[in-house]
Amino acid sequence: MFLRLPVTSLLFFIFFSTNTIGLVTAAMGSTSFRFTNETDRQALLVIKDLIPGDPLRVFSSWNHSLHFCDWQGVICGRRHQRVRVLNLSSLGLVGSLSPHVGNLTFLRIIDLGDNSFNGKIPQEIGRLFRLQYFVVWNNSFQGEFPTNLTHCPDIRVINVIKNNLRGKLPIEVGLLSSLSSLQLAANHFTGPIPSSFGNLSTLRHLSLAFNNLEGSIPLELGQLLKLEFLQLSQCGLSGFVPTLLYNISSINIFSIAENLLKGSLPPDLGFSLPNLQGLYVGGNQFYGPIPASLANASGLVQIDISTNYFTGPIPINLGTLPDLRVFNAFSFLIGTNGGDELRNFLNSLSNSTKLESLNLGNDHFKGPLPHSIANLSDSLTELVLVQNHITGSIPLGIGNLENLSLLGLSENMLTGSIPDSIGRLTQLRQLYIYTNNISAEIPSSIGNITQLSILALQENMLEGRIPVSLSNCTNLQALDLGDNRLTDMIPAQIFGLSSLSQMLVLSNNYLIGVLPLEVGNLQNLELLDLSENKLSGEIPASLGSCQVLEYLFMEGNFFQSTIPTSFKQLKGIQVLDLSRNNLSGHIPRFLGESTSIQNLNLSYNMFDGEVPNEGVFRNISAFSVVGNKKLCGGIKALQLPACPTKAFKQRKTLFSHRVIIATTTSVIVLLLLCLSMIIYRIRRSSQQASSASPLQSQYPKLSYAELLQATNGFSSANLIGEGRYGSVYKGLLNSNEQIVAVKVLNLQQHGANTSFMAECEALRTIRHRNLVKIITSCSGIDFKGDDFKALVFEFMPNGKYGMGSKISAEGDMYSYGVLLLEMFTGKRPTNMFINNNSLHSYVKMSLPDRVMEIVDPHILLEEEEEQPNRSMQPSSSTTNISKVEACLVSILQIGVSCSAESPSERMDARGVLMELHKIRDVTLGVMAEGRQNRGRNDF
Repeated sequence: MFLRLPVTSLLFFIFFSTNTIGLVTAAMGSTSFRFTNETDRQALLVIKDLIPGDPLRVFSSWNHSLHFCDWQGVICGRRHQRVRVLNLSSLGLVGSLSPHVGNLTFLRIIDLGDNSFNGKIPQEIGRLFRLQYFVVWNNSFQGEFPTNLTHCPDIRVINVIKNNLRGKLPIEVGLLSSLSSLQLAANHFTGPIPSSFGNLSTLRHLSLAFNNLEGSIPLELGQLLKLEFLQLSQCGLSGFVPTLLYNISSINIFSIAENLLKGSLPPDLGFSLPNLQGLYVGGNQFYGPIPASLANASGLVQIDISTNYFTGPIPINLGTLPDLRVFNAFSFLIGTNGGDELRNFLNSLSNSTKLESLNLGNDHFKGPLPHSIANLSDSLTELVLVQNHITGSIPLGIGNLENLSLLGLSENMLTGSIPDSIGRLTQLRQLYIYTNNISAEIPSSIGNITQLSILALQENMLEGRIPVSLSNCTNLQALDLGDNRLTDMIPAQIFGLSSLSQMLVLSNNYLIGVLPLEVGNLQNLELLDLSENKLSGEIPASLGSCQVLEYLFMEGNFFQSTIPTSFKQLKGIQVLDLSRNNLSGHIPRFLGESTSIQNLNLSYNMFDGEVPNEGVFRNISAFSVVGNKKLCGGIKALQLPACPTKAFKQRKTLFSHRVIIATTTSVIVLLLLCLSMIIYRIRRSSQQASSASPLQSQYPKLSYAELLQATNGFSSANLIGEGRYGSVYKGLLNSNEQIVAVKVLNLQQHGANTSFMAECEALRTIRHRNLVKIITSCSGIDFKGDDFKALVFEFMPNGKYGMGSKISAEGDMYSYGVLLLEMFTGKRPTNMFINNNSLHSYVKMSLPDRVMEIVDPHILLEEEEEQPNRSMQPSSSTTNISKVEACLVSILQIGVSCSAESPSERMDARGVLMELHKIRDVTLGVMAEGRQNRGRNDF
């Protein structure tokens, strides 16, 4: 005859039989192997060997000089001196659990919680038939749940919270009739909750939260009549909650939040769960009214009913709960019947004197913010009323809530101003008032909130200046004042907030002036948005110090000059928008060399030259350069014209930048000669230059053959630089074994011969300590019968550089600028100036009005016999002198620009040439006019 049993009962019969056989086997093993206290000592030593990480030196006591019962974390029984407790919790241990733990057969408690154990939990744990507590929470144990624990009939507590265990929850756990606490949360368990868990009649604590479970809550869990703590949050559960669960009167923590559960809460919930202290049902799909009976559960401390579909008003009687600390009703359909719900509920909370957190965000509340808000609990630390339809102004009484750490009033319809009383909230860390209609100025009292870490006031109508007092908020990590009506300059003190790490947003305002150099202090900042303002001047080179920066928005301003070379240092930049400004110059190649830039917008500026075709410039969807009319080259998708031959080829050689400076020097010297002739009124016309070199009579002659030999046939190995009009070679003269630099003119280039004559005339006329010394020139015919012209200079190992300084174009321009200021003022950089100014500052402060006072007097000397003639022609003379002054101002301004302290602010060689050519044209015009006037006088 066969007995018909339900499947569940049959399984229990099989598991019970298996468990019994296991116990018998374990008992037989204990007799045959004769486990003793020496067995325990040896087992402990093997356990120690598999735990190499011991930062607190726990195992220093595990030695032969002490009995193992006196070792730290070990407790033995008095009768048999066998290990009963192994407690190694919270000691920072790193290692794995040895299978020899199964030899500690008298063990009742294992507590390894809060360490860094890894590997699998050994199945030998099933030998411990006396085990009552198995606690390994907050470790990194892997593998499946150790089912052999079900061989421990007296087990009461299993806690494996926060490990890396996976697999399905074992139905065998339902056999553990003595189990009172089952805590499996925060692992990677899958599958449904076994219905066998409903047989754990002594269970008081069930925690399965934060796993990857599925299915519905088993009806059998309603049989756990001693359950006090139920935690099934964020498990992926769905369906309806079994009604029986709501009737377990012993429950004090009921947590089923963040699932896909649905249905309505029983209207008598507060009566069926009278011992409730925490109700967490947020993040589900519950609907219907909020049970007013909750007020009957007078011990309620925390209520989270957020993000559901509840309707109707919040029961006012909830404000009578004496111990209520947290009420979270964020985001559901309440407050739709008028403007009184918010006022009535806030009024009722005046009795909740222990309230710490109140969240009523996104609840469709209407009407003004009641003044009774000032009567809320002194313990309130969080007040969130965001995303409603609240009108009116912020009550002055808000300052009474002096323990607030978070205040959220954003995305409402608030008007008026931010009250000065806000400054009384000195404990505030996060303040959100964005997206309202707040006007007036930002109160300076906000600087009293020195603990503030996040300040979000964007999308309002705030006016006036950014208060300097914000610099007192030295813990500020994120500041957003965008989309307001702020005016005036950005206070430099704001950029002294080195704590800013998340964002600084000042976009869409009416801010003016230059961007302070102090912006470079924001070295921890990830996002900077200054777009859509009226900022002007150059982009500070100091911005390159913000090396953590990932997002930089500066579009829609009046920034000018070039992109600072210091931007090379922005190694983490991902998005860079400089569009719609007045930036000019070449697009730096380092932008294309960056491996981090994902989006680049340089459109609608005045950039010229070639568009790079590396990095971000390879993807047409990742960058924009439209609206820059002088660009060329780049990838084909841009459809830009091809670039002409470059005027100056860049070479990574010692003299690469020196050739550019040599060319500009010849132009400047020509201007100096022209100005001197104007001012001195030289009446004789210049004699035409002969075809021979003007230097040949002043310096020793060298032939083409000698130069050919000196440069090893003008080989590429000797090439040290190239320019528009020629190439420079390193050479060794056989005559005196002197190392020289030979500049060979490219006579096929238009203007090369003129350049040669100009340089010869200039070098014949002047000598300056900062100019390379000329040795000689060569003007003749090469072996092919073609014209050959060259200049021979002293070879400078470091190139216009001493002490082996690093070569750079910016360094060249600085030297050139200082040279220019010396030539036209007659003063050296080492001279003493008023107020300890430099030569650069001395000239800069004198321009343009006092130019004639600072120009070298020798340039301005007048021949005494010229005085009568000058007085006879006041009109033409005055005109010429004013033009001379204008030329002098222009030249000295070039010198000032080139000698600027910041390399990024210095004019480049191309810009200098363009300005000098303009000055030259004016100068030649003045000379021609002077000759005509003198001709009339002579006549």
